[in-house]
Amino acid sequence: MNRTYLITGAGSGIGRAIALQLASEKNNCILAGRNMVNLQKTLINLDEGNHDILPLDINSEKSLENALSKIKKPLDGLIANAGTGGENHWGENDRWEEIIQTNLGGTYRFVNTFLPLLRQSKSEYKHILITSSVLARLGVADYSAYCASKAGLLGLMRSWAVQFAPEKILVNAICPGWVNTQMSQEGMEGIAGGLNISCQEFYHLAMQSVPLRKMSEPEEIGELVSFLLRQHSMTGQAIDMNNGSVMNS
Repeated sequence: MNRTYLITGAGSGIGRAIALQLASEKNNCILAGRNMVNLQKTLINLDEGNHDILPLDINSEKSLENALSKIKKPLDGLIANAGTGGENHWGENDRWEEIIQTNLGGTYRFVNTFLPLLRQSKSEYKHILITSSVLARLGVADYSAYCASKAGLLGLMRSWAVQFAPEKILVNAICPGWVNTQMSQEGMEGIAGGLNISCQEFYHLAMQSVPLRKMSEPEEIGELVSFLLRQHSMTGQAIDMNNGSVMNS
């Protein structure tokens, strides 16, 4: 049975890879985000299906409610992938509120807004999938807001997993490490600049703490998400895909 998934942050990186993977499996994808040009680039690369673009801003309840009114069918899964990254520093231009409100608050608003459409699905099991980060597990200097927001998503995920279990709504999270995306590239460039070294030098330095000495590709994340959306026994789980940089037991 073809399923319909709503994916935030679908215009690039991990979100685009998830959409490509799900569409290749004959699912329908609703691509959500703020950048219509990037969403269109994702759309034209999807396999045939009943796909659509949905403009929305997870930081705006009005935008979310407007987007909700445009969807006229049930949803089988919500993929909360949109977020922001970068450093924050105490002071006049501290990005703490921006990062926390986008990554943690935005996910909370997005899922709760579209939950009624998920509940309308005829699928025996429905899914909520949240993109967290390896930095939910690790601390990085000057990334306090990002680390806190991504760790907070895991607490949110576990609470929802218990809350929605009676409705057969499974809630899980992924915690990617370095992934070969534009966001990672920009992050590397920023850290390298702070260390006064080249981006290539920082890459080799960063990979020293990764046992497999490499990044993941976005397509690998898409495959992992596809598996999580097809299984019926895992909920409340945070799945690590980080080439061994964090090993939980």
